[in-house]
Amino acid sequence: MSYAEALIPPQPAPKAARKPITLARVTGYAVVALWILLAIVLITTVIGGWDPEKFTRYGPRYLHGLVTTIELVAISVFFGAILSLPLAFARMSPNRYINGIAYAYVYVFRGTPLLAQLFLIYYGLGGFRKELEAVGLWWFFRDAWFCGLFSMTINTAAYQAEILRGAIESVPRGQHEAAASLGIHKIVAFRKVVLPQALIVALRPYGNEIILLIKGSAVVAIITVLDLMGETRYAFSRTFDYQTYLWAAIFYLTMVEALRHLWGWIERRLTRHLKR
Repeated sequence: MSYAEALIPPQPAPKAARKPITLARVTGYAVVALWILLAIVLITTVIGGWDPEKFTRYGPRYLHGLVTTIELVAISVFFGAILSLPLAFARMSPNRYINGIAYAYVYVFRGTPLLAQLFLIYYGLGGFRKELEAVGLWWFFRDAWFCGLFSMTINTAAYQAEILRGAIESVPRGQHEAAASLGIHKIVAFRKVVLPQALIVALRPYGNEIILLIKGSAVVAIITVLDLMGETRYAFSRTFDYQTYLWAAIFYLTMVEALRHLWGWIERRLTRHLKR
């Protein structure tokens, strides 16, 4: 048996190798410096052009538009999630007709712009007024707010269906087999074994979809919905001050950053058992 007769004395840590100055590093530093300069100019412009009278006059309208935007996004995400469940199951169905219908829905609404869908609903369905009145739906489609909500709902449902389908199919087949070997019913196994794992996988894509919907909701201002962008257009039409759009950008950025941090906290909370 061998043994050590003397301990190796502690050695200092090796010096960090100096990174060479490359064109990529210089370009990166230049871009960062340019962004810092633009931020300084932007802050200076906002402070220098601050007008308390405009803020007092149009501030409540901005808050009203902010609430309207949040309502539109929250309601459309909720109903889109409900609609995405049968769509996701239809996309995974072995029946080619059911699968084909769901695929066509997802293909159309993911492949066309939200603005085009909004125009088709708001302006296109107006040509079917008599038919809609006959079935009692004209009260819904004559209102710009409801048309915006409907278009956002069916649009996000297509994206959420694909997110959910991919998340469910990412769960290993062994999870299904293990639940079946224990005699667990398929519905119970899906609800308590497969779905929780799938939602963890889908959590980040869901957050990205909500962020995209927040930014995409600005298109409803074109059909006279007074959301955040609609109120911004109103304020600009009265003042012709470009800072009205700057404040709108700040509001949108605040919403996105708040949601990003909230979603990050939820993700860390739900995946804390996966971290070592």
